[in-house]
Amino acid sequence: MTSHRSSGEDAVVAGASPTGEDFGIAIGMVFRAYAKATEAAVGDIPGGPRGYFVLTAAVQGEADSQRSLAERFGVDRTVMTYLLDDLERAGLVERKPDPADRRSRHIVATPHGKHRWVELRSRVELVEQHILAALPAESQASFRSMLCILASHVHEHGANVDACQMVAELDRSEEPERASRRGRRSSTR
Repeated sequence: MTSHRSSGEDAVVAGASPTGEDFGIAIGMVFRAYAKATEAAVGDIPGGPRGYFVLTAAVQGEADSQRSLAERFGVDRTVMTYLLDDLERAGLVERKPDPADRRSRHIVATPHGKHRWVELRSRVELVEQHILAALPAESQASFRSMLCILASHVHEHGANVDACQMVAELDRSEEPERASRRGRRSSTR
């Protein structure tokens, strides 16, 4: 059988990878390395990485409300309230009334918050460069793009995943193989 694997893929096949080809282990290892390095890079602002991500959303105009931020980042709404209180006390963000809904507040970066974000972003970019250094330069942009596509998919559909439905679909997809095995077993008897 002819293989069209790159040298990096050959290392995985040869057993050099601590993950084998397990998606869950691999994504967990990358996440933990990113989380640890990002904590070191931005740990001096309130909330550490969470505070940085909220500040990023505020700088980019994507912090519609406390509730939407809590949902987006998977943080309890009460925890988000405390985090925003801390970021506000540090002068990084402000809560501004939503003109369309007085009960809601937009989270907006202050001028100091925008300046601080630029400093922090350069640190986070170094973390990202270090983690992505294992990939060929031409693959790094593709990986980032695909990761963002996956994140959007999970954000849109992740909360609506029905584990029972997934198992039922798995059972249906494996049914032809099971029937084939039953047929082979009965023919050998």
